[in-house]
Amino acid sequence: MLKGRGEKEPEASSYGRACVRESMATLRRLREVPRHLLVCEKSNFRHDKSRHRHLVETHYHNYRVSFLIPECGIVSKELKNLVMETGPYYFVKNLPLHELITHEFINTFVKKGSCYALTYNTNIDEDNTVALLPNGKLILSLDKDTYEETGLQGHPSQYSGRKIMKFIVSIDLMDLSFNLNSKKYERISWSFKEKKPLKFDFLLAWHHTGVEESTMMSYFSNYRIQEHQPKIAVSTMTDLQCPVLQSSELRGKPEVSCSAGELLDWLGAVFSNAELQAQWWQKLICVQSLVSYFQRRYVSCWNSCVATLMNQS
Repeated sequence: MLKGRGEKEPEASSYGRACVRESMATLRRLREVPRHLLVCEKSNFRHDKSRHRHLVETHYHNYRVSFLIPECGIVSKELKNLVMETGPYYFVKNLPLHELITHEFINTFVKKGSCYALTYNTNIDEDNTVALLPNGKLILSLDKDTYEETGLQGHPSQYSGRKIMKFIVSIDLMDLSFNLNSKKYERISWSFKEKKPLKFDFLLAWHHTGVEESTMMSYFSNYRIQEHQPKIAVSTMTDLQCPVLQSSELRGKPEVSCSAGELLDWLGAVFSNAELQAQWWQKLICVQSLVSYFQRRYVSCWNSCVATLMNQS
């Protein structure tokens, strides 16, 4: 049916174009999201200059580190020590936020080691969340209403869309500790105690320097606090096929090897106990037995420890 010059276009057509415009706008916003970065390194746990510990410690708030060790039936002593040296962590129920900015807390924990804190059971894209980094930075991710009620200065989250609904407030506890009588400290303390009191369930950890014992249990004795120890879970997989990754071709090579990203996907499937025989995985070429894979000379540098996978919450 032809439409005359003076006729109005149907409402359905206008609605369809509006949907297309909205979809295009959504795609543009998705492109603005910061890209991820995958870093591949070769090393050995026993090497003096191994960066495994540094990579884990500087990637704050890891909750799990997974290792895939080929042809190994017993976990090495070095690997067990890495886990046990992390020490205990603590769960504190309904902890007021102002407790993390007190003079006693900063001097006892923040200045005498690496102190970590993270709100438990909160979704960063929906809920108010708080994190304390070992460098003394207290980071608040707040929704629009809470941010305005606190009266603190911050900036919009870089993950916000066209309509800004999340704001980030960063407080340097080390800087505050030098002058606890300043107007800045008084304003923050008043905001957390009176203007907008906030309480969260927190996970805390403290890796102290020196010989003093941890005092978190006694320090937060007025709150419901529980101590937990890190756990080691070991599973043995037999007849596991592995994709080929060449250190000289990390982007992959058709009919020869996979890319580093594809290997990371495979590792994620292994640690998630996914069915690797599923049809989608058969699309990855050059799959061979695990034993023959690690006998290839271009991966001989992996030795007994081949990969470290750091999972994000």
